[in-house]
Order: sequence, then C-alpha cells, then structure tokens
Amino acid sequence: MFLGIDVGTSGIKALLVDENQREVASHTESLTVSRPHAGWSEQDPEDWWKATCRAIDVLQSQHPEAVAAIRGIGLSGQQHGAVLVDTSGHVLRPCILWNDTRAEAECALFEERFPLSREVTGNIAMPGFTAPKLLWIARHEPEIFARIRHVLLPKAWLRYRMTGEMIEDMSDASGTLWLDVGKRAWSAEALKATGLTLANMPALCEGTAPAGYLSKNLTNRWGMASPPVFAGSAGDNAAGAVGLGAIRNGDAFISLGTSGVVWVTTNEFRAEHQSAIHAFCHAVPKTWHQMGVTLSAAASLAWWAKVCGVTERELLAELPERPARPSSVLFAPYLSGERTPHNDGTIRGGFIGLSHDTSRAELTQAVLEGVAFSFRDALEGLIASGSLITEADVIGGGSRSPFWISVLASVLGLRLHSLAHGEHGGAFGAARLARIAATGESVESVCTAPERISATDPDPELQVAYKKAYSRYRRIYPALRDIQDA
Repeated sequence: MFLGIDVGTSGIKALLVDENQREVASHTESLTVSRPHAGWSEQDPEDWWKATCRAIDVLQSQHPEAVAAIRGIGLSGQQHGAVLVDTSGHVLRPCILWNDTRAEAECALFEERFPLSREVTGNIAMPGFTAPKLLWIARHEPEIFARIRHVLLPKAWLRYRMTGEMIEDMSDASGTLWLDVGKRAWSAEALKATGLTLANMPALCEGTAPAGYLSKNLTNRWGMASPPVFAGSAGDNAAGAVGLGAIRNGDAFISLGTSGVVWVTTNEFRAEHQSAIHAFCHAVPKTWHQMGVTLSAAASLAWWAKVCGVTERELLAELPERPARPSSVLFAPYLSGERTPHNDGTIRGGFIGLSHDTSRAELTQAVLEGVAFSFRDALEGLIASGSLITEADVIGGGSRSPFWISVLASVLGLRLHSLAHGEHGGAFGAARLARIAATGESVESVCTAPERISATDPDPELQVAYKKAYSRYRRIYPALRDIQDA
C-alpha cells in the first residue's frame, strides 16, 4: 500500500493506492489563504501539518488495515512557497505562497545581481518564485532574515515534520531560481544573489529516490507495521505528470487547478525566455519539462462563485454541455497578476462588454473562456519554443466540466482527453513515486498512462469564432496596463 499526500493551496489531500494502482480511499482537509495586503498570499505551515494529520487520521479510522500496510509515502507540493526556519527548526513567519506578487521589484534586483540567471535557472525572475521573496524579506523584514537557518518549500517542510530530514527533489527545487536546472544542482551564485549559501538549503535528490522515513511517533500513531520510506517526491505539476505517465519526450497535459498549466515533457533542458515559459527538471531522472502558467484558472471560477453567492457546481449547471457560440463578454483572468506570457504581478483583470442583457450564465461562460484564452497564450509560447503539441490530457478540478473542456479544445485546437480520475493527479503521482522509492521498480513500469474515458475534439465552427474572440482578448492586456499605469 502507498500513500500520496498533495500539499495544495486550497487543501491537503491524502490518497491510498494499492499494489495494483487502484485508489483505495482518499480524504481532503480544506485550507484557507490569508491576504493581509493587496497582492499578498500567505499560509501558516502549521495548518498544513494539522490538516495532514487529520487527513491520515480519517483514512486510518476508516481503513486501518490498509494504512497499517503502507510501505511508501510520496508528497506533491504547491511550488515556490518560502518556509523560513530558524536554528531550532521553528517557522519564523507565515509562508509566502506561489501566487504572492509583493516581490515585483526584487525580481530585477535578483537578475542584476546574477546576470546569468535566465540561462542557469531556465526562467525569468518572477515575484511568485522563491528567490525574490527572500530579497523582499531581507529588505522589509531584516530581523526575520537574520534568523534564517534553512529555507524550505512547502512539501519539504512537511517532510521535515514527518521525518526530521531536510530534503528536496529536483522538480520543486527548479521553482526557486536557485537551481542550476541543466546540472540538477543548487547554484552557489544564485544563492549568493539573495544573501544565502548552500548551507541554507535542503539536500537534493531525484523524485524517485528514497528520502527519509516516517518518524517512530507517527508510525505508532497510525498503526503502521514499520516506518514507511518517503520518496523524493515532486512539485505539484511534476507529480501530476507522473500520475498521467507523462514521462516521455512530447507527452503533454493541461492542469485546470487553482492555477493553470500547459505542460510538455522534454528529454533535455530547454530554456525559452521570451514568452515567460518555465523550464524545470521533471521528478524522474534525466528528464525535464516546459510549461506555461496562468495564475488564476479554477481560482477564477471560484472567485466568480463567491461573488454570486453560489457554488461553482451551481454556476456550471446553468450552462449546456457544449457552447453554441462564444460569450459576448470577455473576461481577463488576471486576479492575482499573470505569468505566461506577461510576467506581470500587478496587472488585474475584469469583464469587458457588459450590457443590460448580460446574464449570469453568460458571465460564467466568459470566465471559462477567459481562462481558456490564457491557456492559449501559454500554448503559443510553447509553440514558439519549438514544442509541438497535438493532443493533451486534462487534469484538475476543472476537468470535471464537459463545457469547459469543450471550450478549451476549440480555443486551443487540440484533442483533449478526460480521465477516470482527473482530480487526483498530484496525490496519485506522489503515490507512484512512493512505490518506486519503496520497491525499486522502474519508472516506465509504474508510470503508465491512466484510463481515458472520453476525447473532445475542436469544433471547426467554434474554432473560427474563438480565433476572432482570442484576437480581441489579446488586446485587453495592453489596454489594462495603460489604464493602471495612468
């Protein structure tokens, strides 16, 4: 039996998977995000710890024999977060999250101090990445910075709480701007640019490698036969790729989670800076990937549901299974800035084209289409980098909406595959990595493609209509930028 734990922004998900790769049980504990100032996004790491314990407690109470038989544990983590730890192992302040945009000015400072940053790390410095956050701490909270002994990403901190070991995998480390992504090693020069050294960082390992054992106290708490081994594990998107079997050059998927991702696996380190495309290590050895990221994908629908005072499910129920035409309203999903292709942490979104006749359903459709157009921006960047994508799997909570998948297929011009378990991507991938770490099996034998339950092809007429709508959408960003700068 293997356990995958997904340290998400909105919740902690624990998933039990058996030796036949069947999902035995899962439980999710919700989390909240603190936004003390505009553009800020934080969480207390202790909340992750408590939620993880509660989630496993529930699984243990419902499936004691399965939990007792757990041999390996894998972690899937929200990337880029900065957990600052002192010499006693205590957290110094709330974790600054991936979608926090306060460190805009520090991005330029980082690249000024480390001119080879883009070539070495494979990425443009963005406020969501970890390194600029540390420069912000040094500038605005120097008393905190002076007490830092270690900097950990969210899942690495959770591993530390569960094992006592400070270890990070290559895929998650790629999102810090401190990793030499081609060499798969920490860059002393990148760390120096933020006032840190190699001594401040956790040890590195591949996502498939053994990386610590569950503590004796926790092993006893959950009635496990022996302490399970932890896998090096993965950042959330790399874990999703492992869950999908996207381990070979050219494998592609779309993640419709809180944020949105268009992913393609590569067999080499391939940096592409012009369109703010990310180039990261994969969670499996000798493999990399590229991805375009939109910061508010399913988060846009969640925001709209909150404004309307209803659930997301209720909003989607007002839509047909497939769109008949594009909405007359355009939506820019820049609720917390945007990464690909704009690298703009301060831009904010909005609706364009409202009238007295605009209905709630039409606005919901506009929200879904705006997110799809932001995915199109990401796809255009990947195409410009030389990556060819003709089809992709869809994972994440948004993958449960046939309407949204239909919109995406026609906007992107891709055949999209829906999966039997598209919502469990990260946790399932983490469980697969746990299995490899525990058994020594090959990546290829474990990371097979999941069952595809349906395929959605682009609608030729809608493709034409969406091409025109996307052309209008592309003009929104510069207009909003002009308005905000005025």
